[in-house]
Amino acid sequence: MDIIVPTQTNSSSFFQFRFSFFDKKMLFLHPFNTGTVEYNPLIMTIVEALLLSLSLCVDSLVVSATTAFHSKVSYRRGILMALIFGLCQGLFPLLGALIGDVARSFIEAVDHWVAFGLLLFVGGKMIVDGLRNKGEEAPQRTVVNPGTMVLLGIATSIDAFAVGIGMGLEHTMSDVLWAVAMIGGTTVIVSLVGVYLGRRNIPVPERTATILAGVVLIGLGVKILLEHLVLN
Repeated sequence: MDIIVPTQTNSSSFFQFRFSFFDKKMLFLHPFNTGTVEYNPLIMTIVEALLLSLSLCVDSLVVSATTAFHSKVSYRRGILMALIFGLCQGLFPLLGALIGDVARSFIEAVDHWVAFGLLLFVGGKMIVDGLRNKGEEAPQRTVVNPGTMVLLGIATSIDAFAVGIGMGLEHTMSDVLWAVAMIGGTTVIVSLVGVYLGRRNIPVPERTATILAGVVLIGLGVKILLEHLVLN
């Protein structure tokens, strides 16, 4: 039972939709896909990468908004902070993915369990942190120099490193590279939004955003597990 719905009528269609419910074919919106593909858990979808990006940059949003509120940073310095956060959020999962890619050959039989465990741990930690967050006022920062921004960027990217290991175990490096680029770019945009909100004294729903991000990461981990246990 196949349903094919092309997005364009010409042969150069960038995306093609194909659903099959009996022979395990699935649609993947993939930047390198020019047509229908067989189901392959190594291919990271755009939706999956976007959800991952938004989940990982929650801390950057909160920190940039809080810093802009307490320090009243200029927009020029806010742009610098967003770029540093984006660089850290892109670099750390890439480093983690390189480790995961090397380790894949040694733990191939259980790599999906390791990836699931990492996402479960990071996602669960986010949920616990969100539930524990009672909305206390963050400590004020009067000086935000580039060195401080780098330290804040590293602090908000530790979880991304752990998630990157799981990415390296489950995805090809070509998928990882464009996913990492999306994570970094999304972080820059979200951090700029945080700077704007902080300067405008608009509160950020940190508790809700953190819990939701944790749920999304756990959901991605469950997806990886099901792909190996059910679809393979």
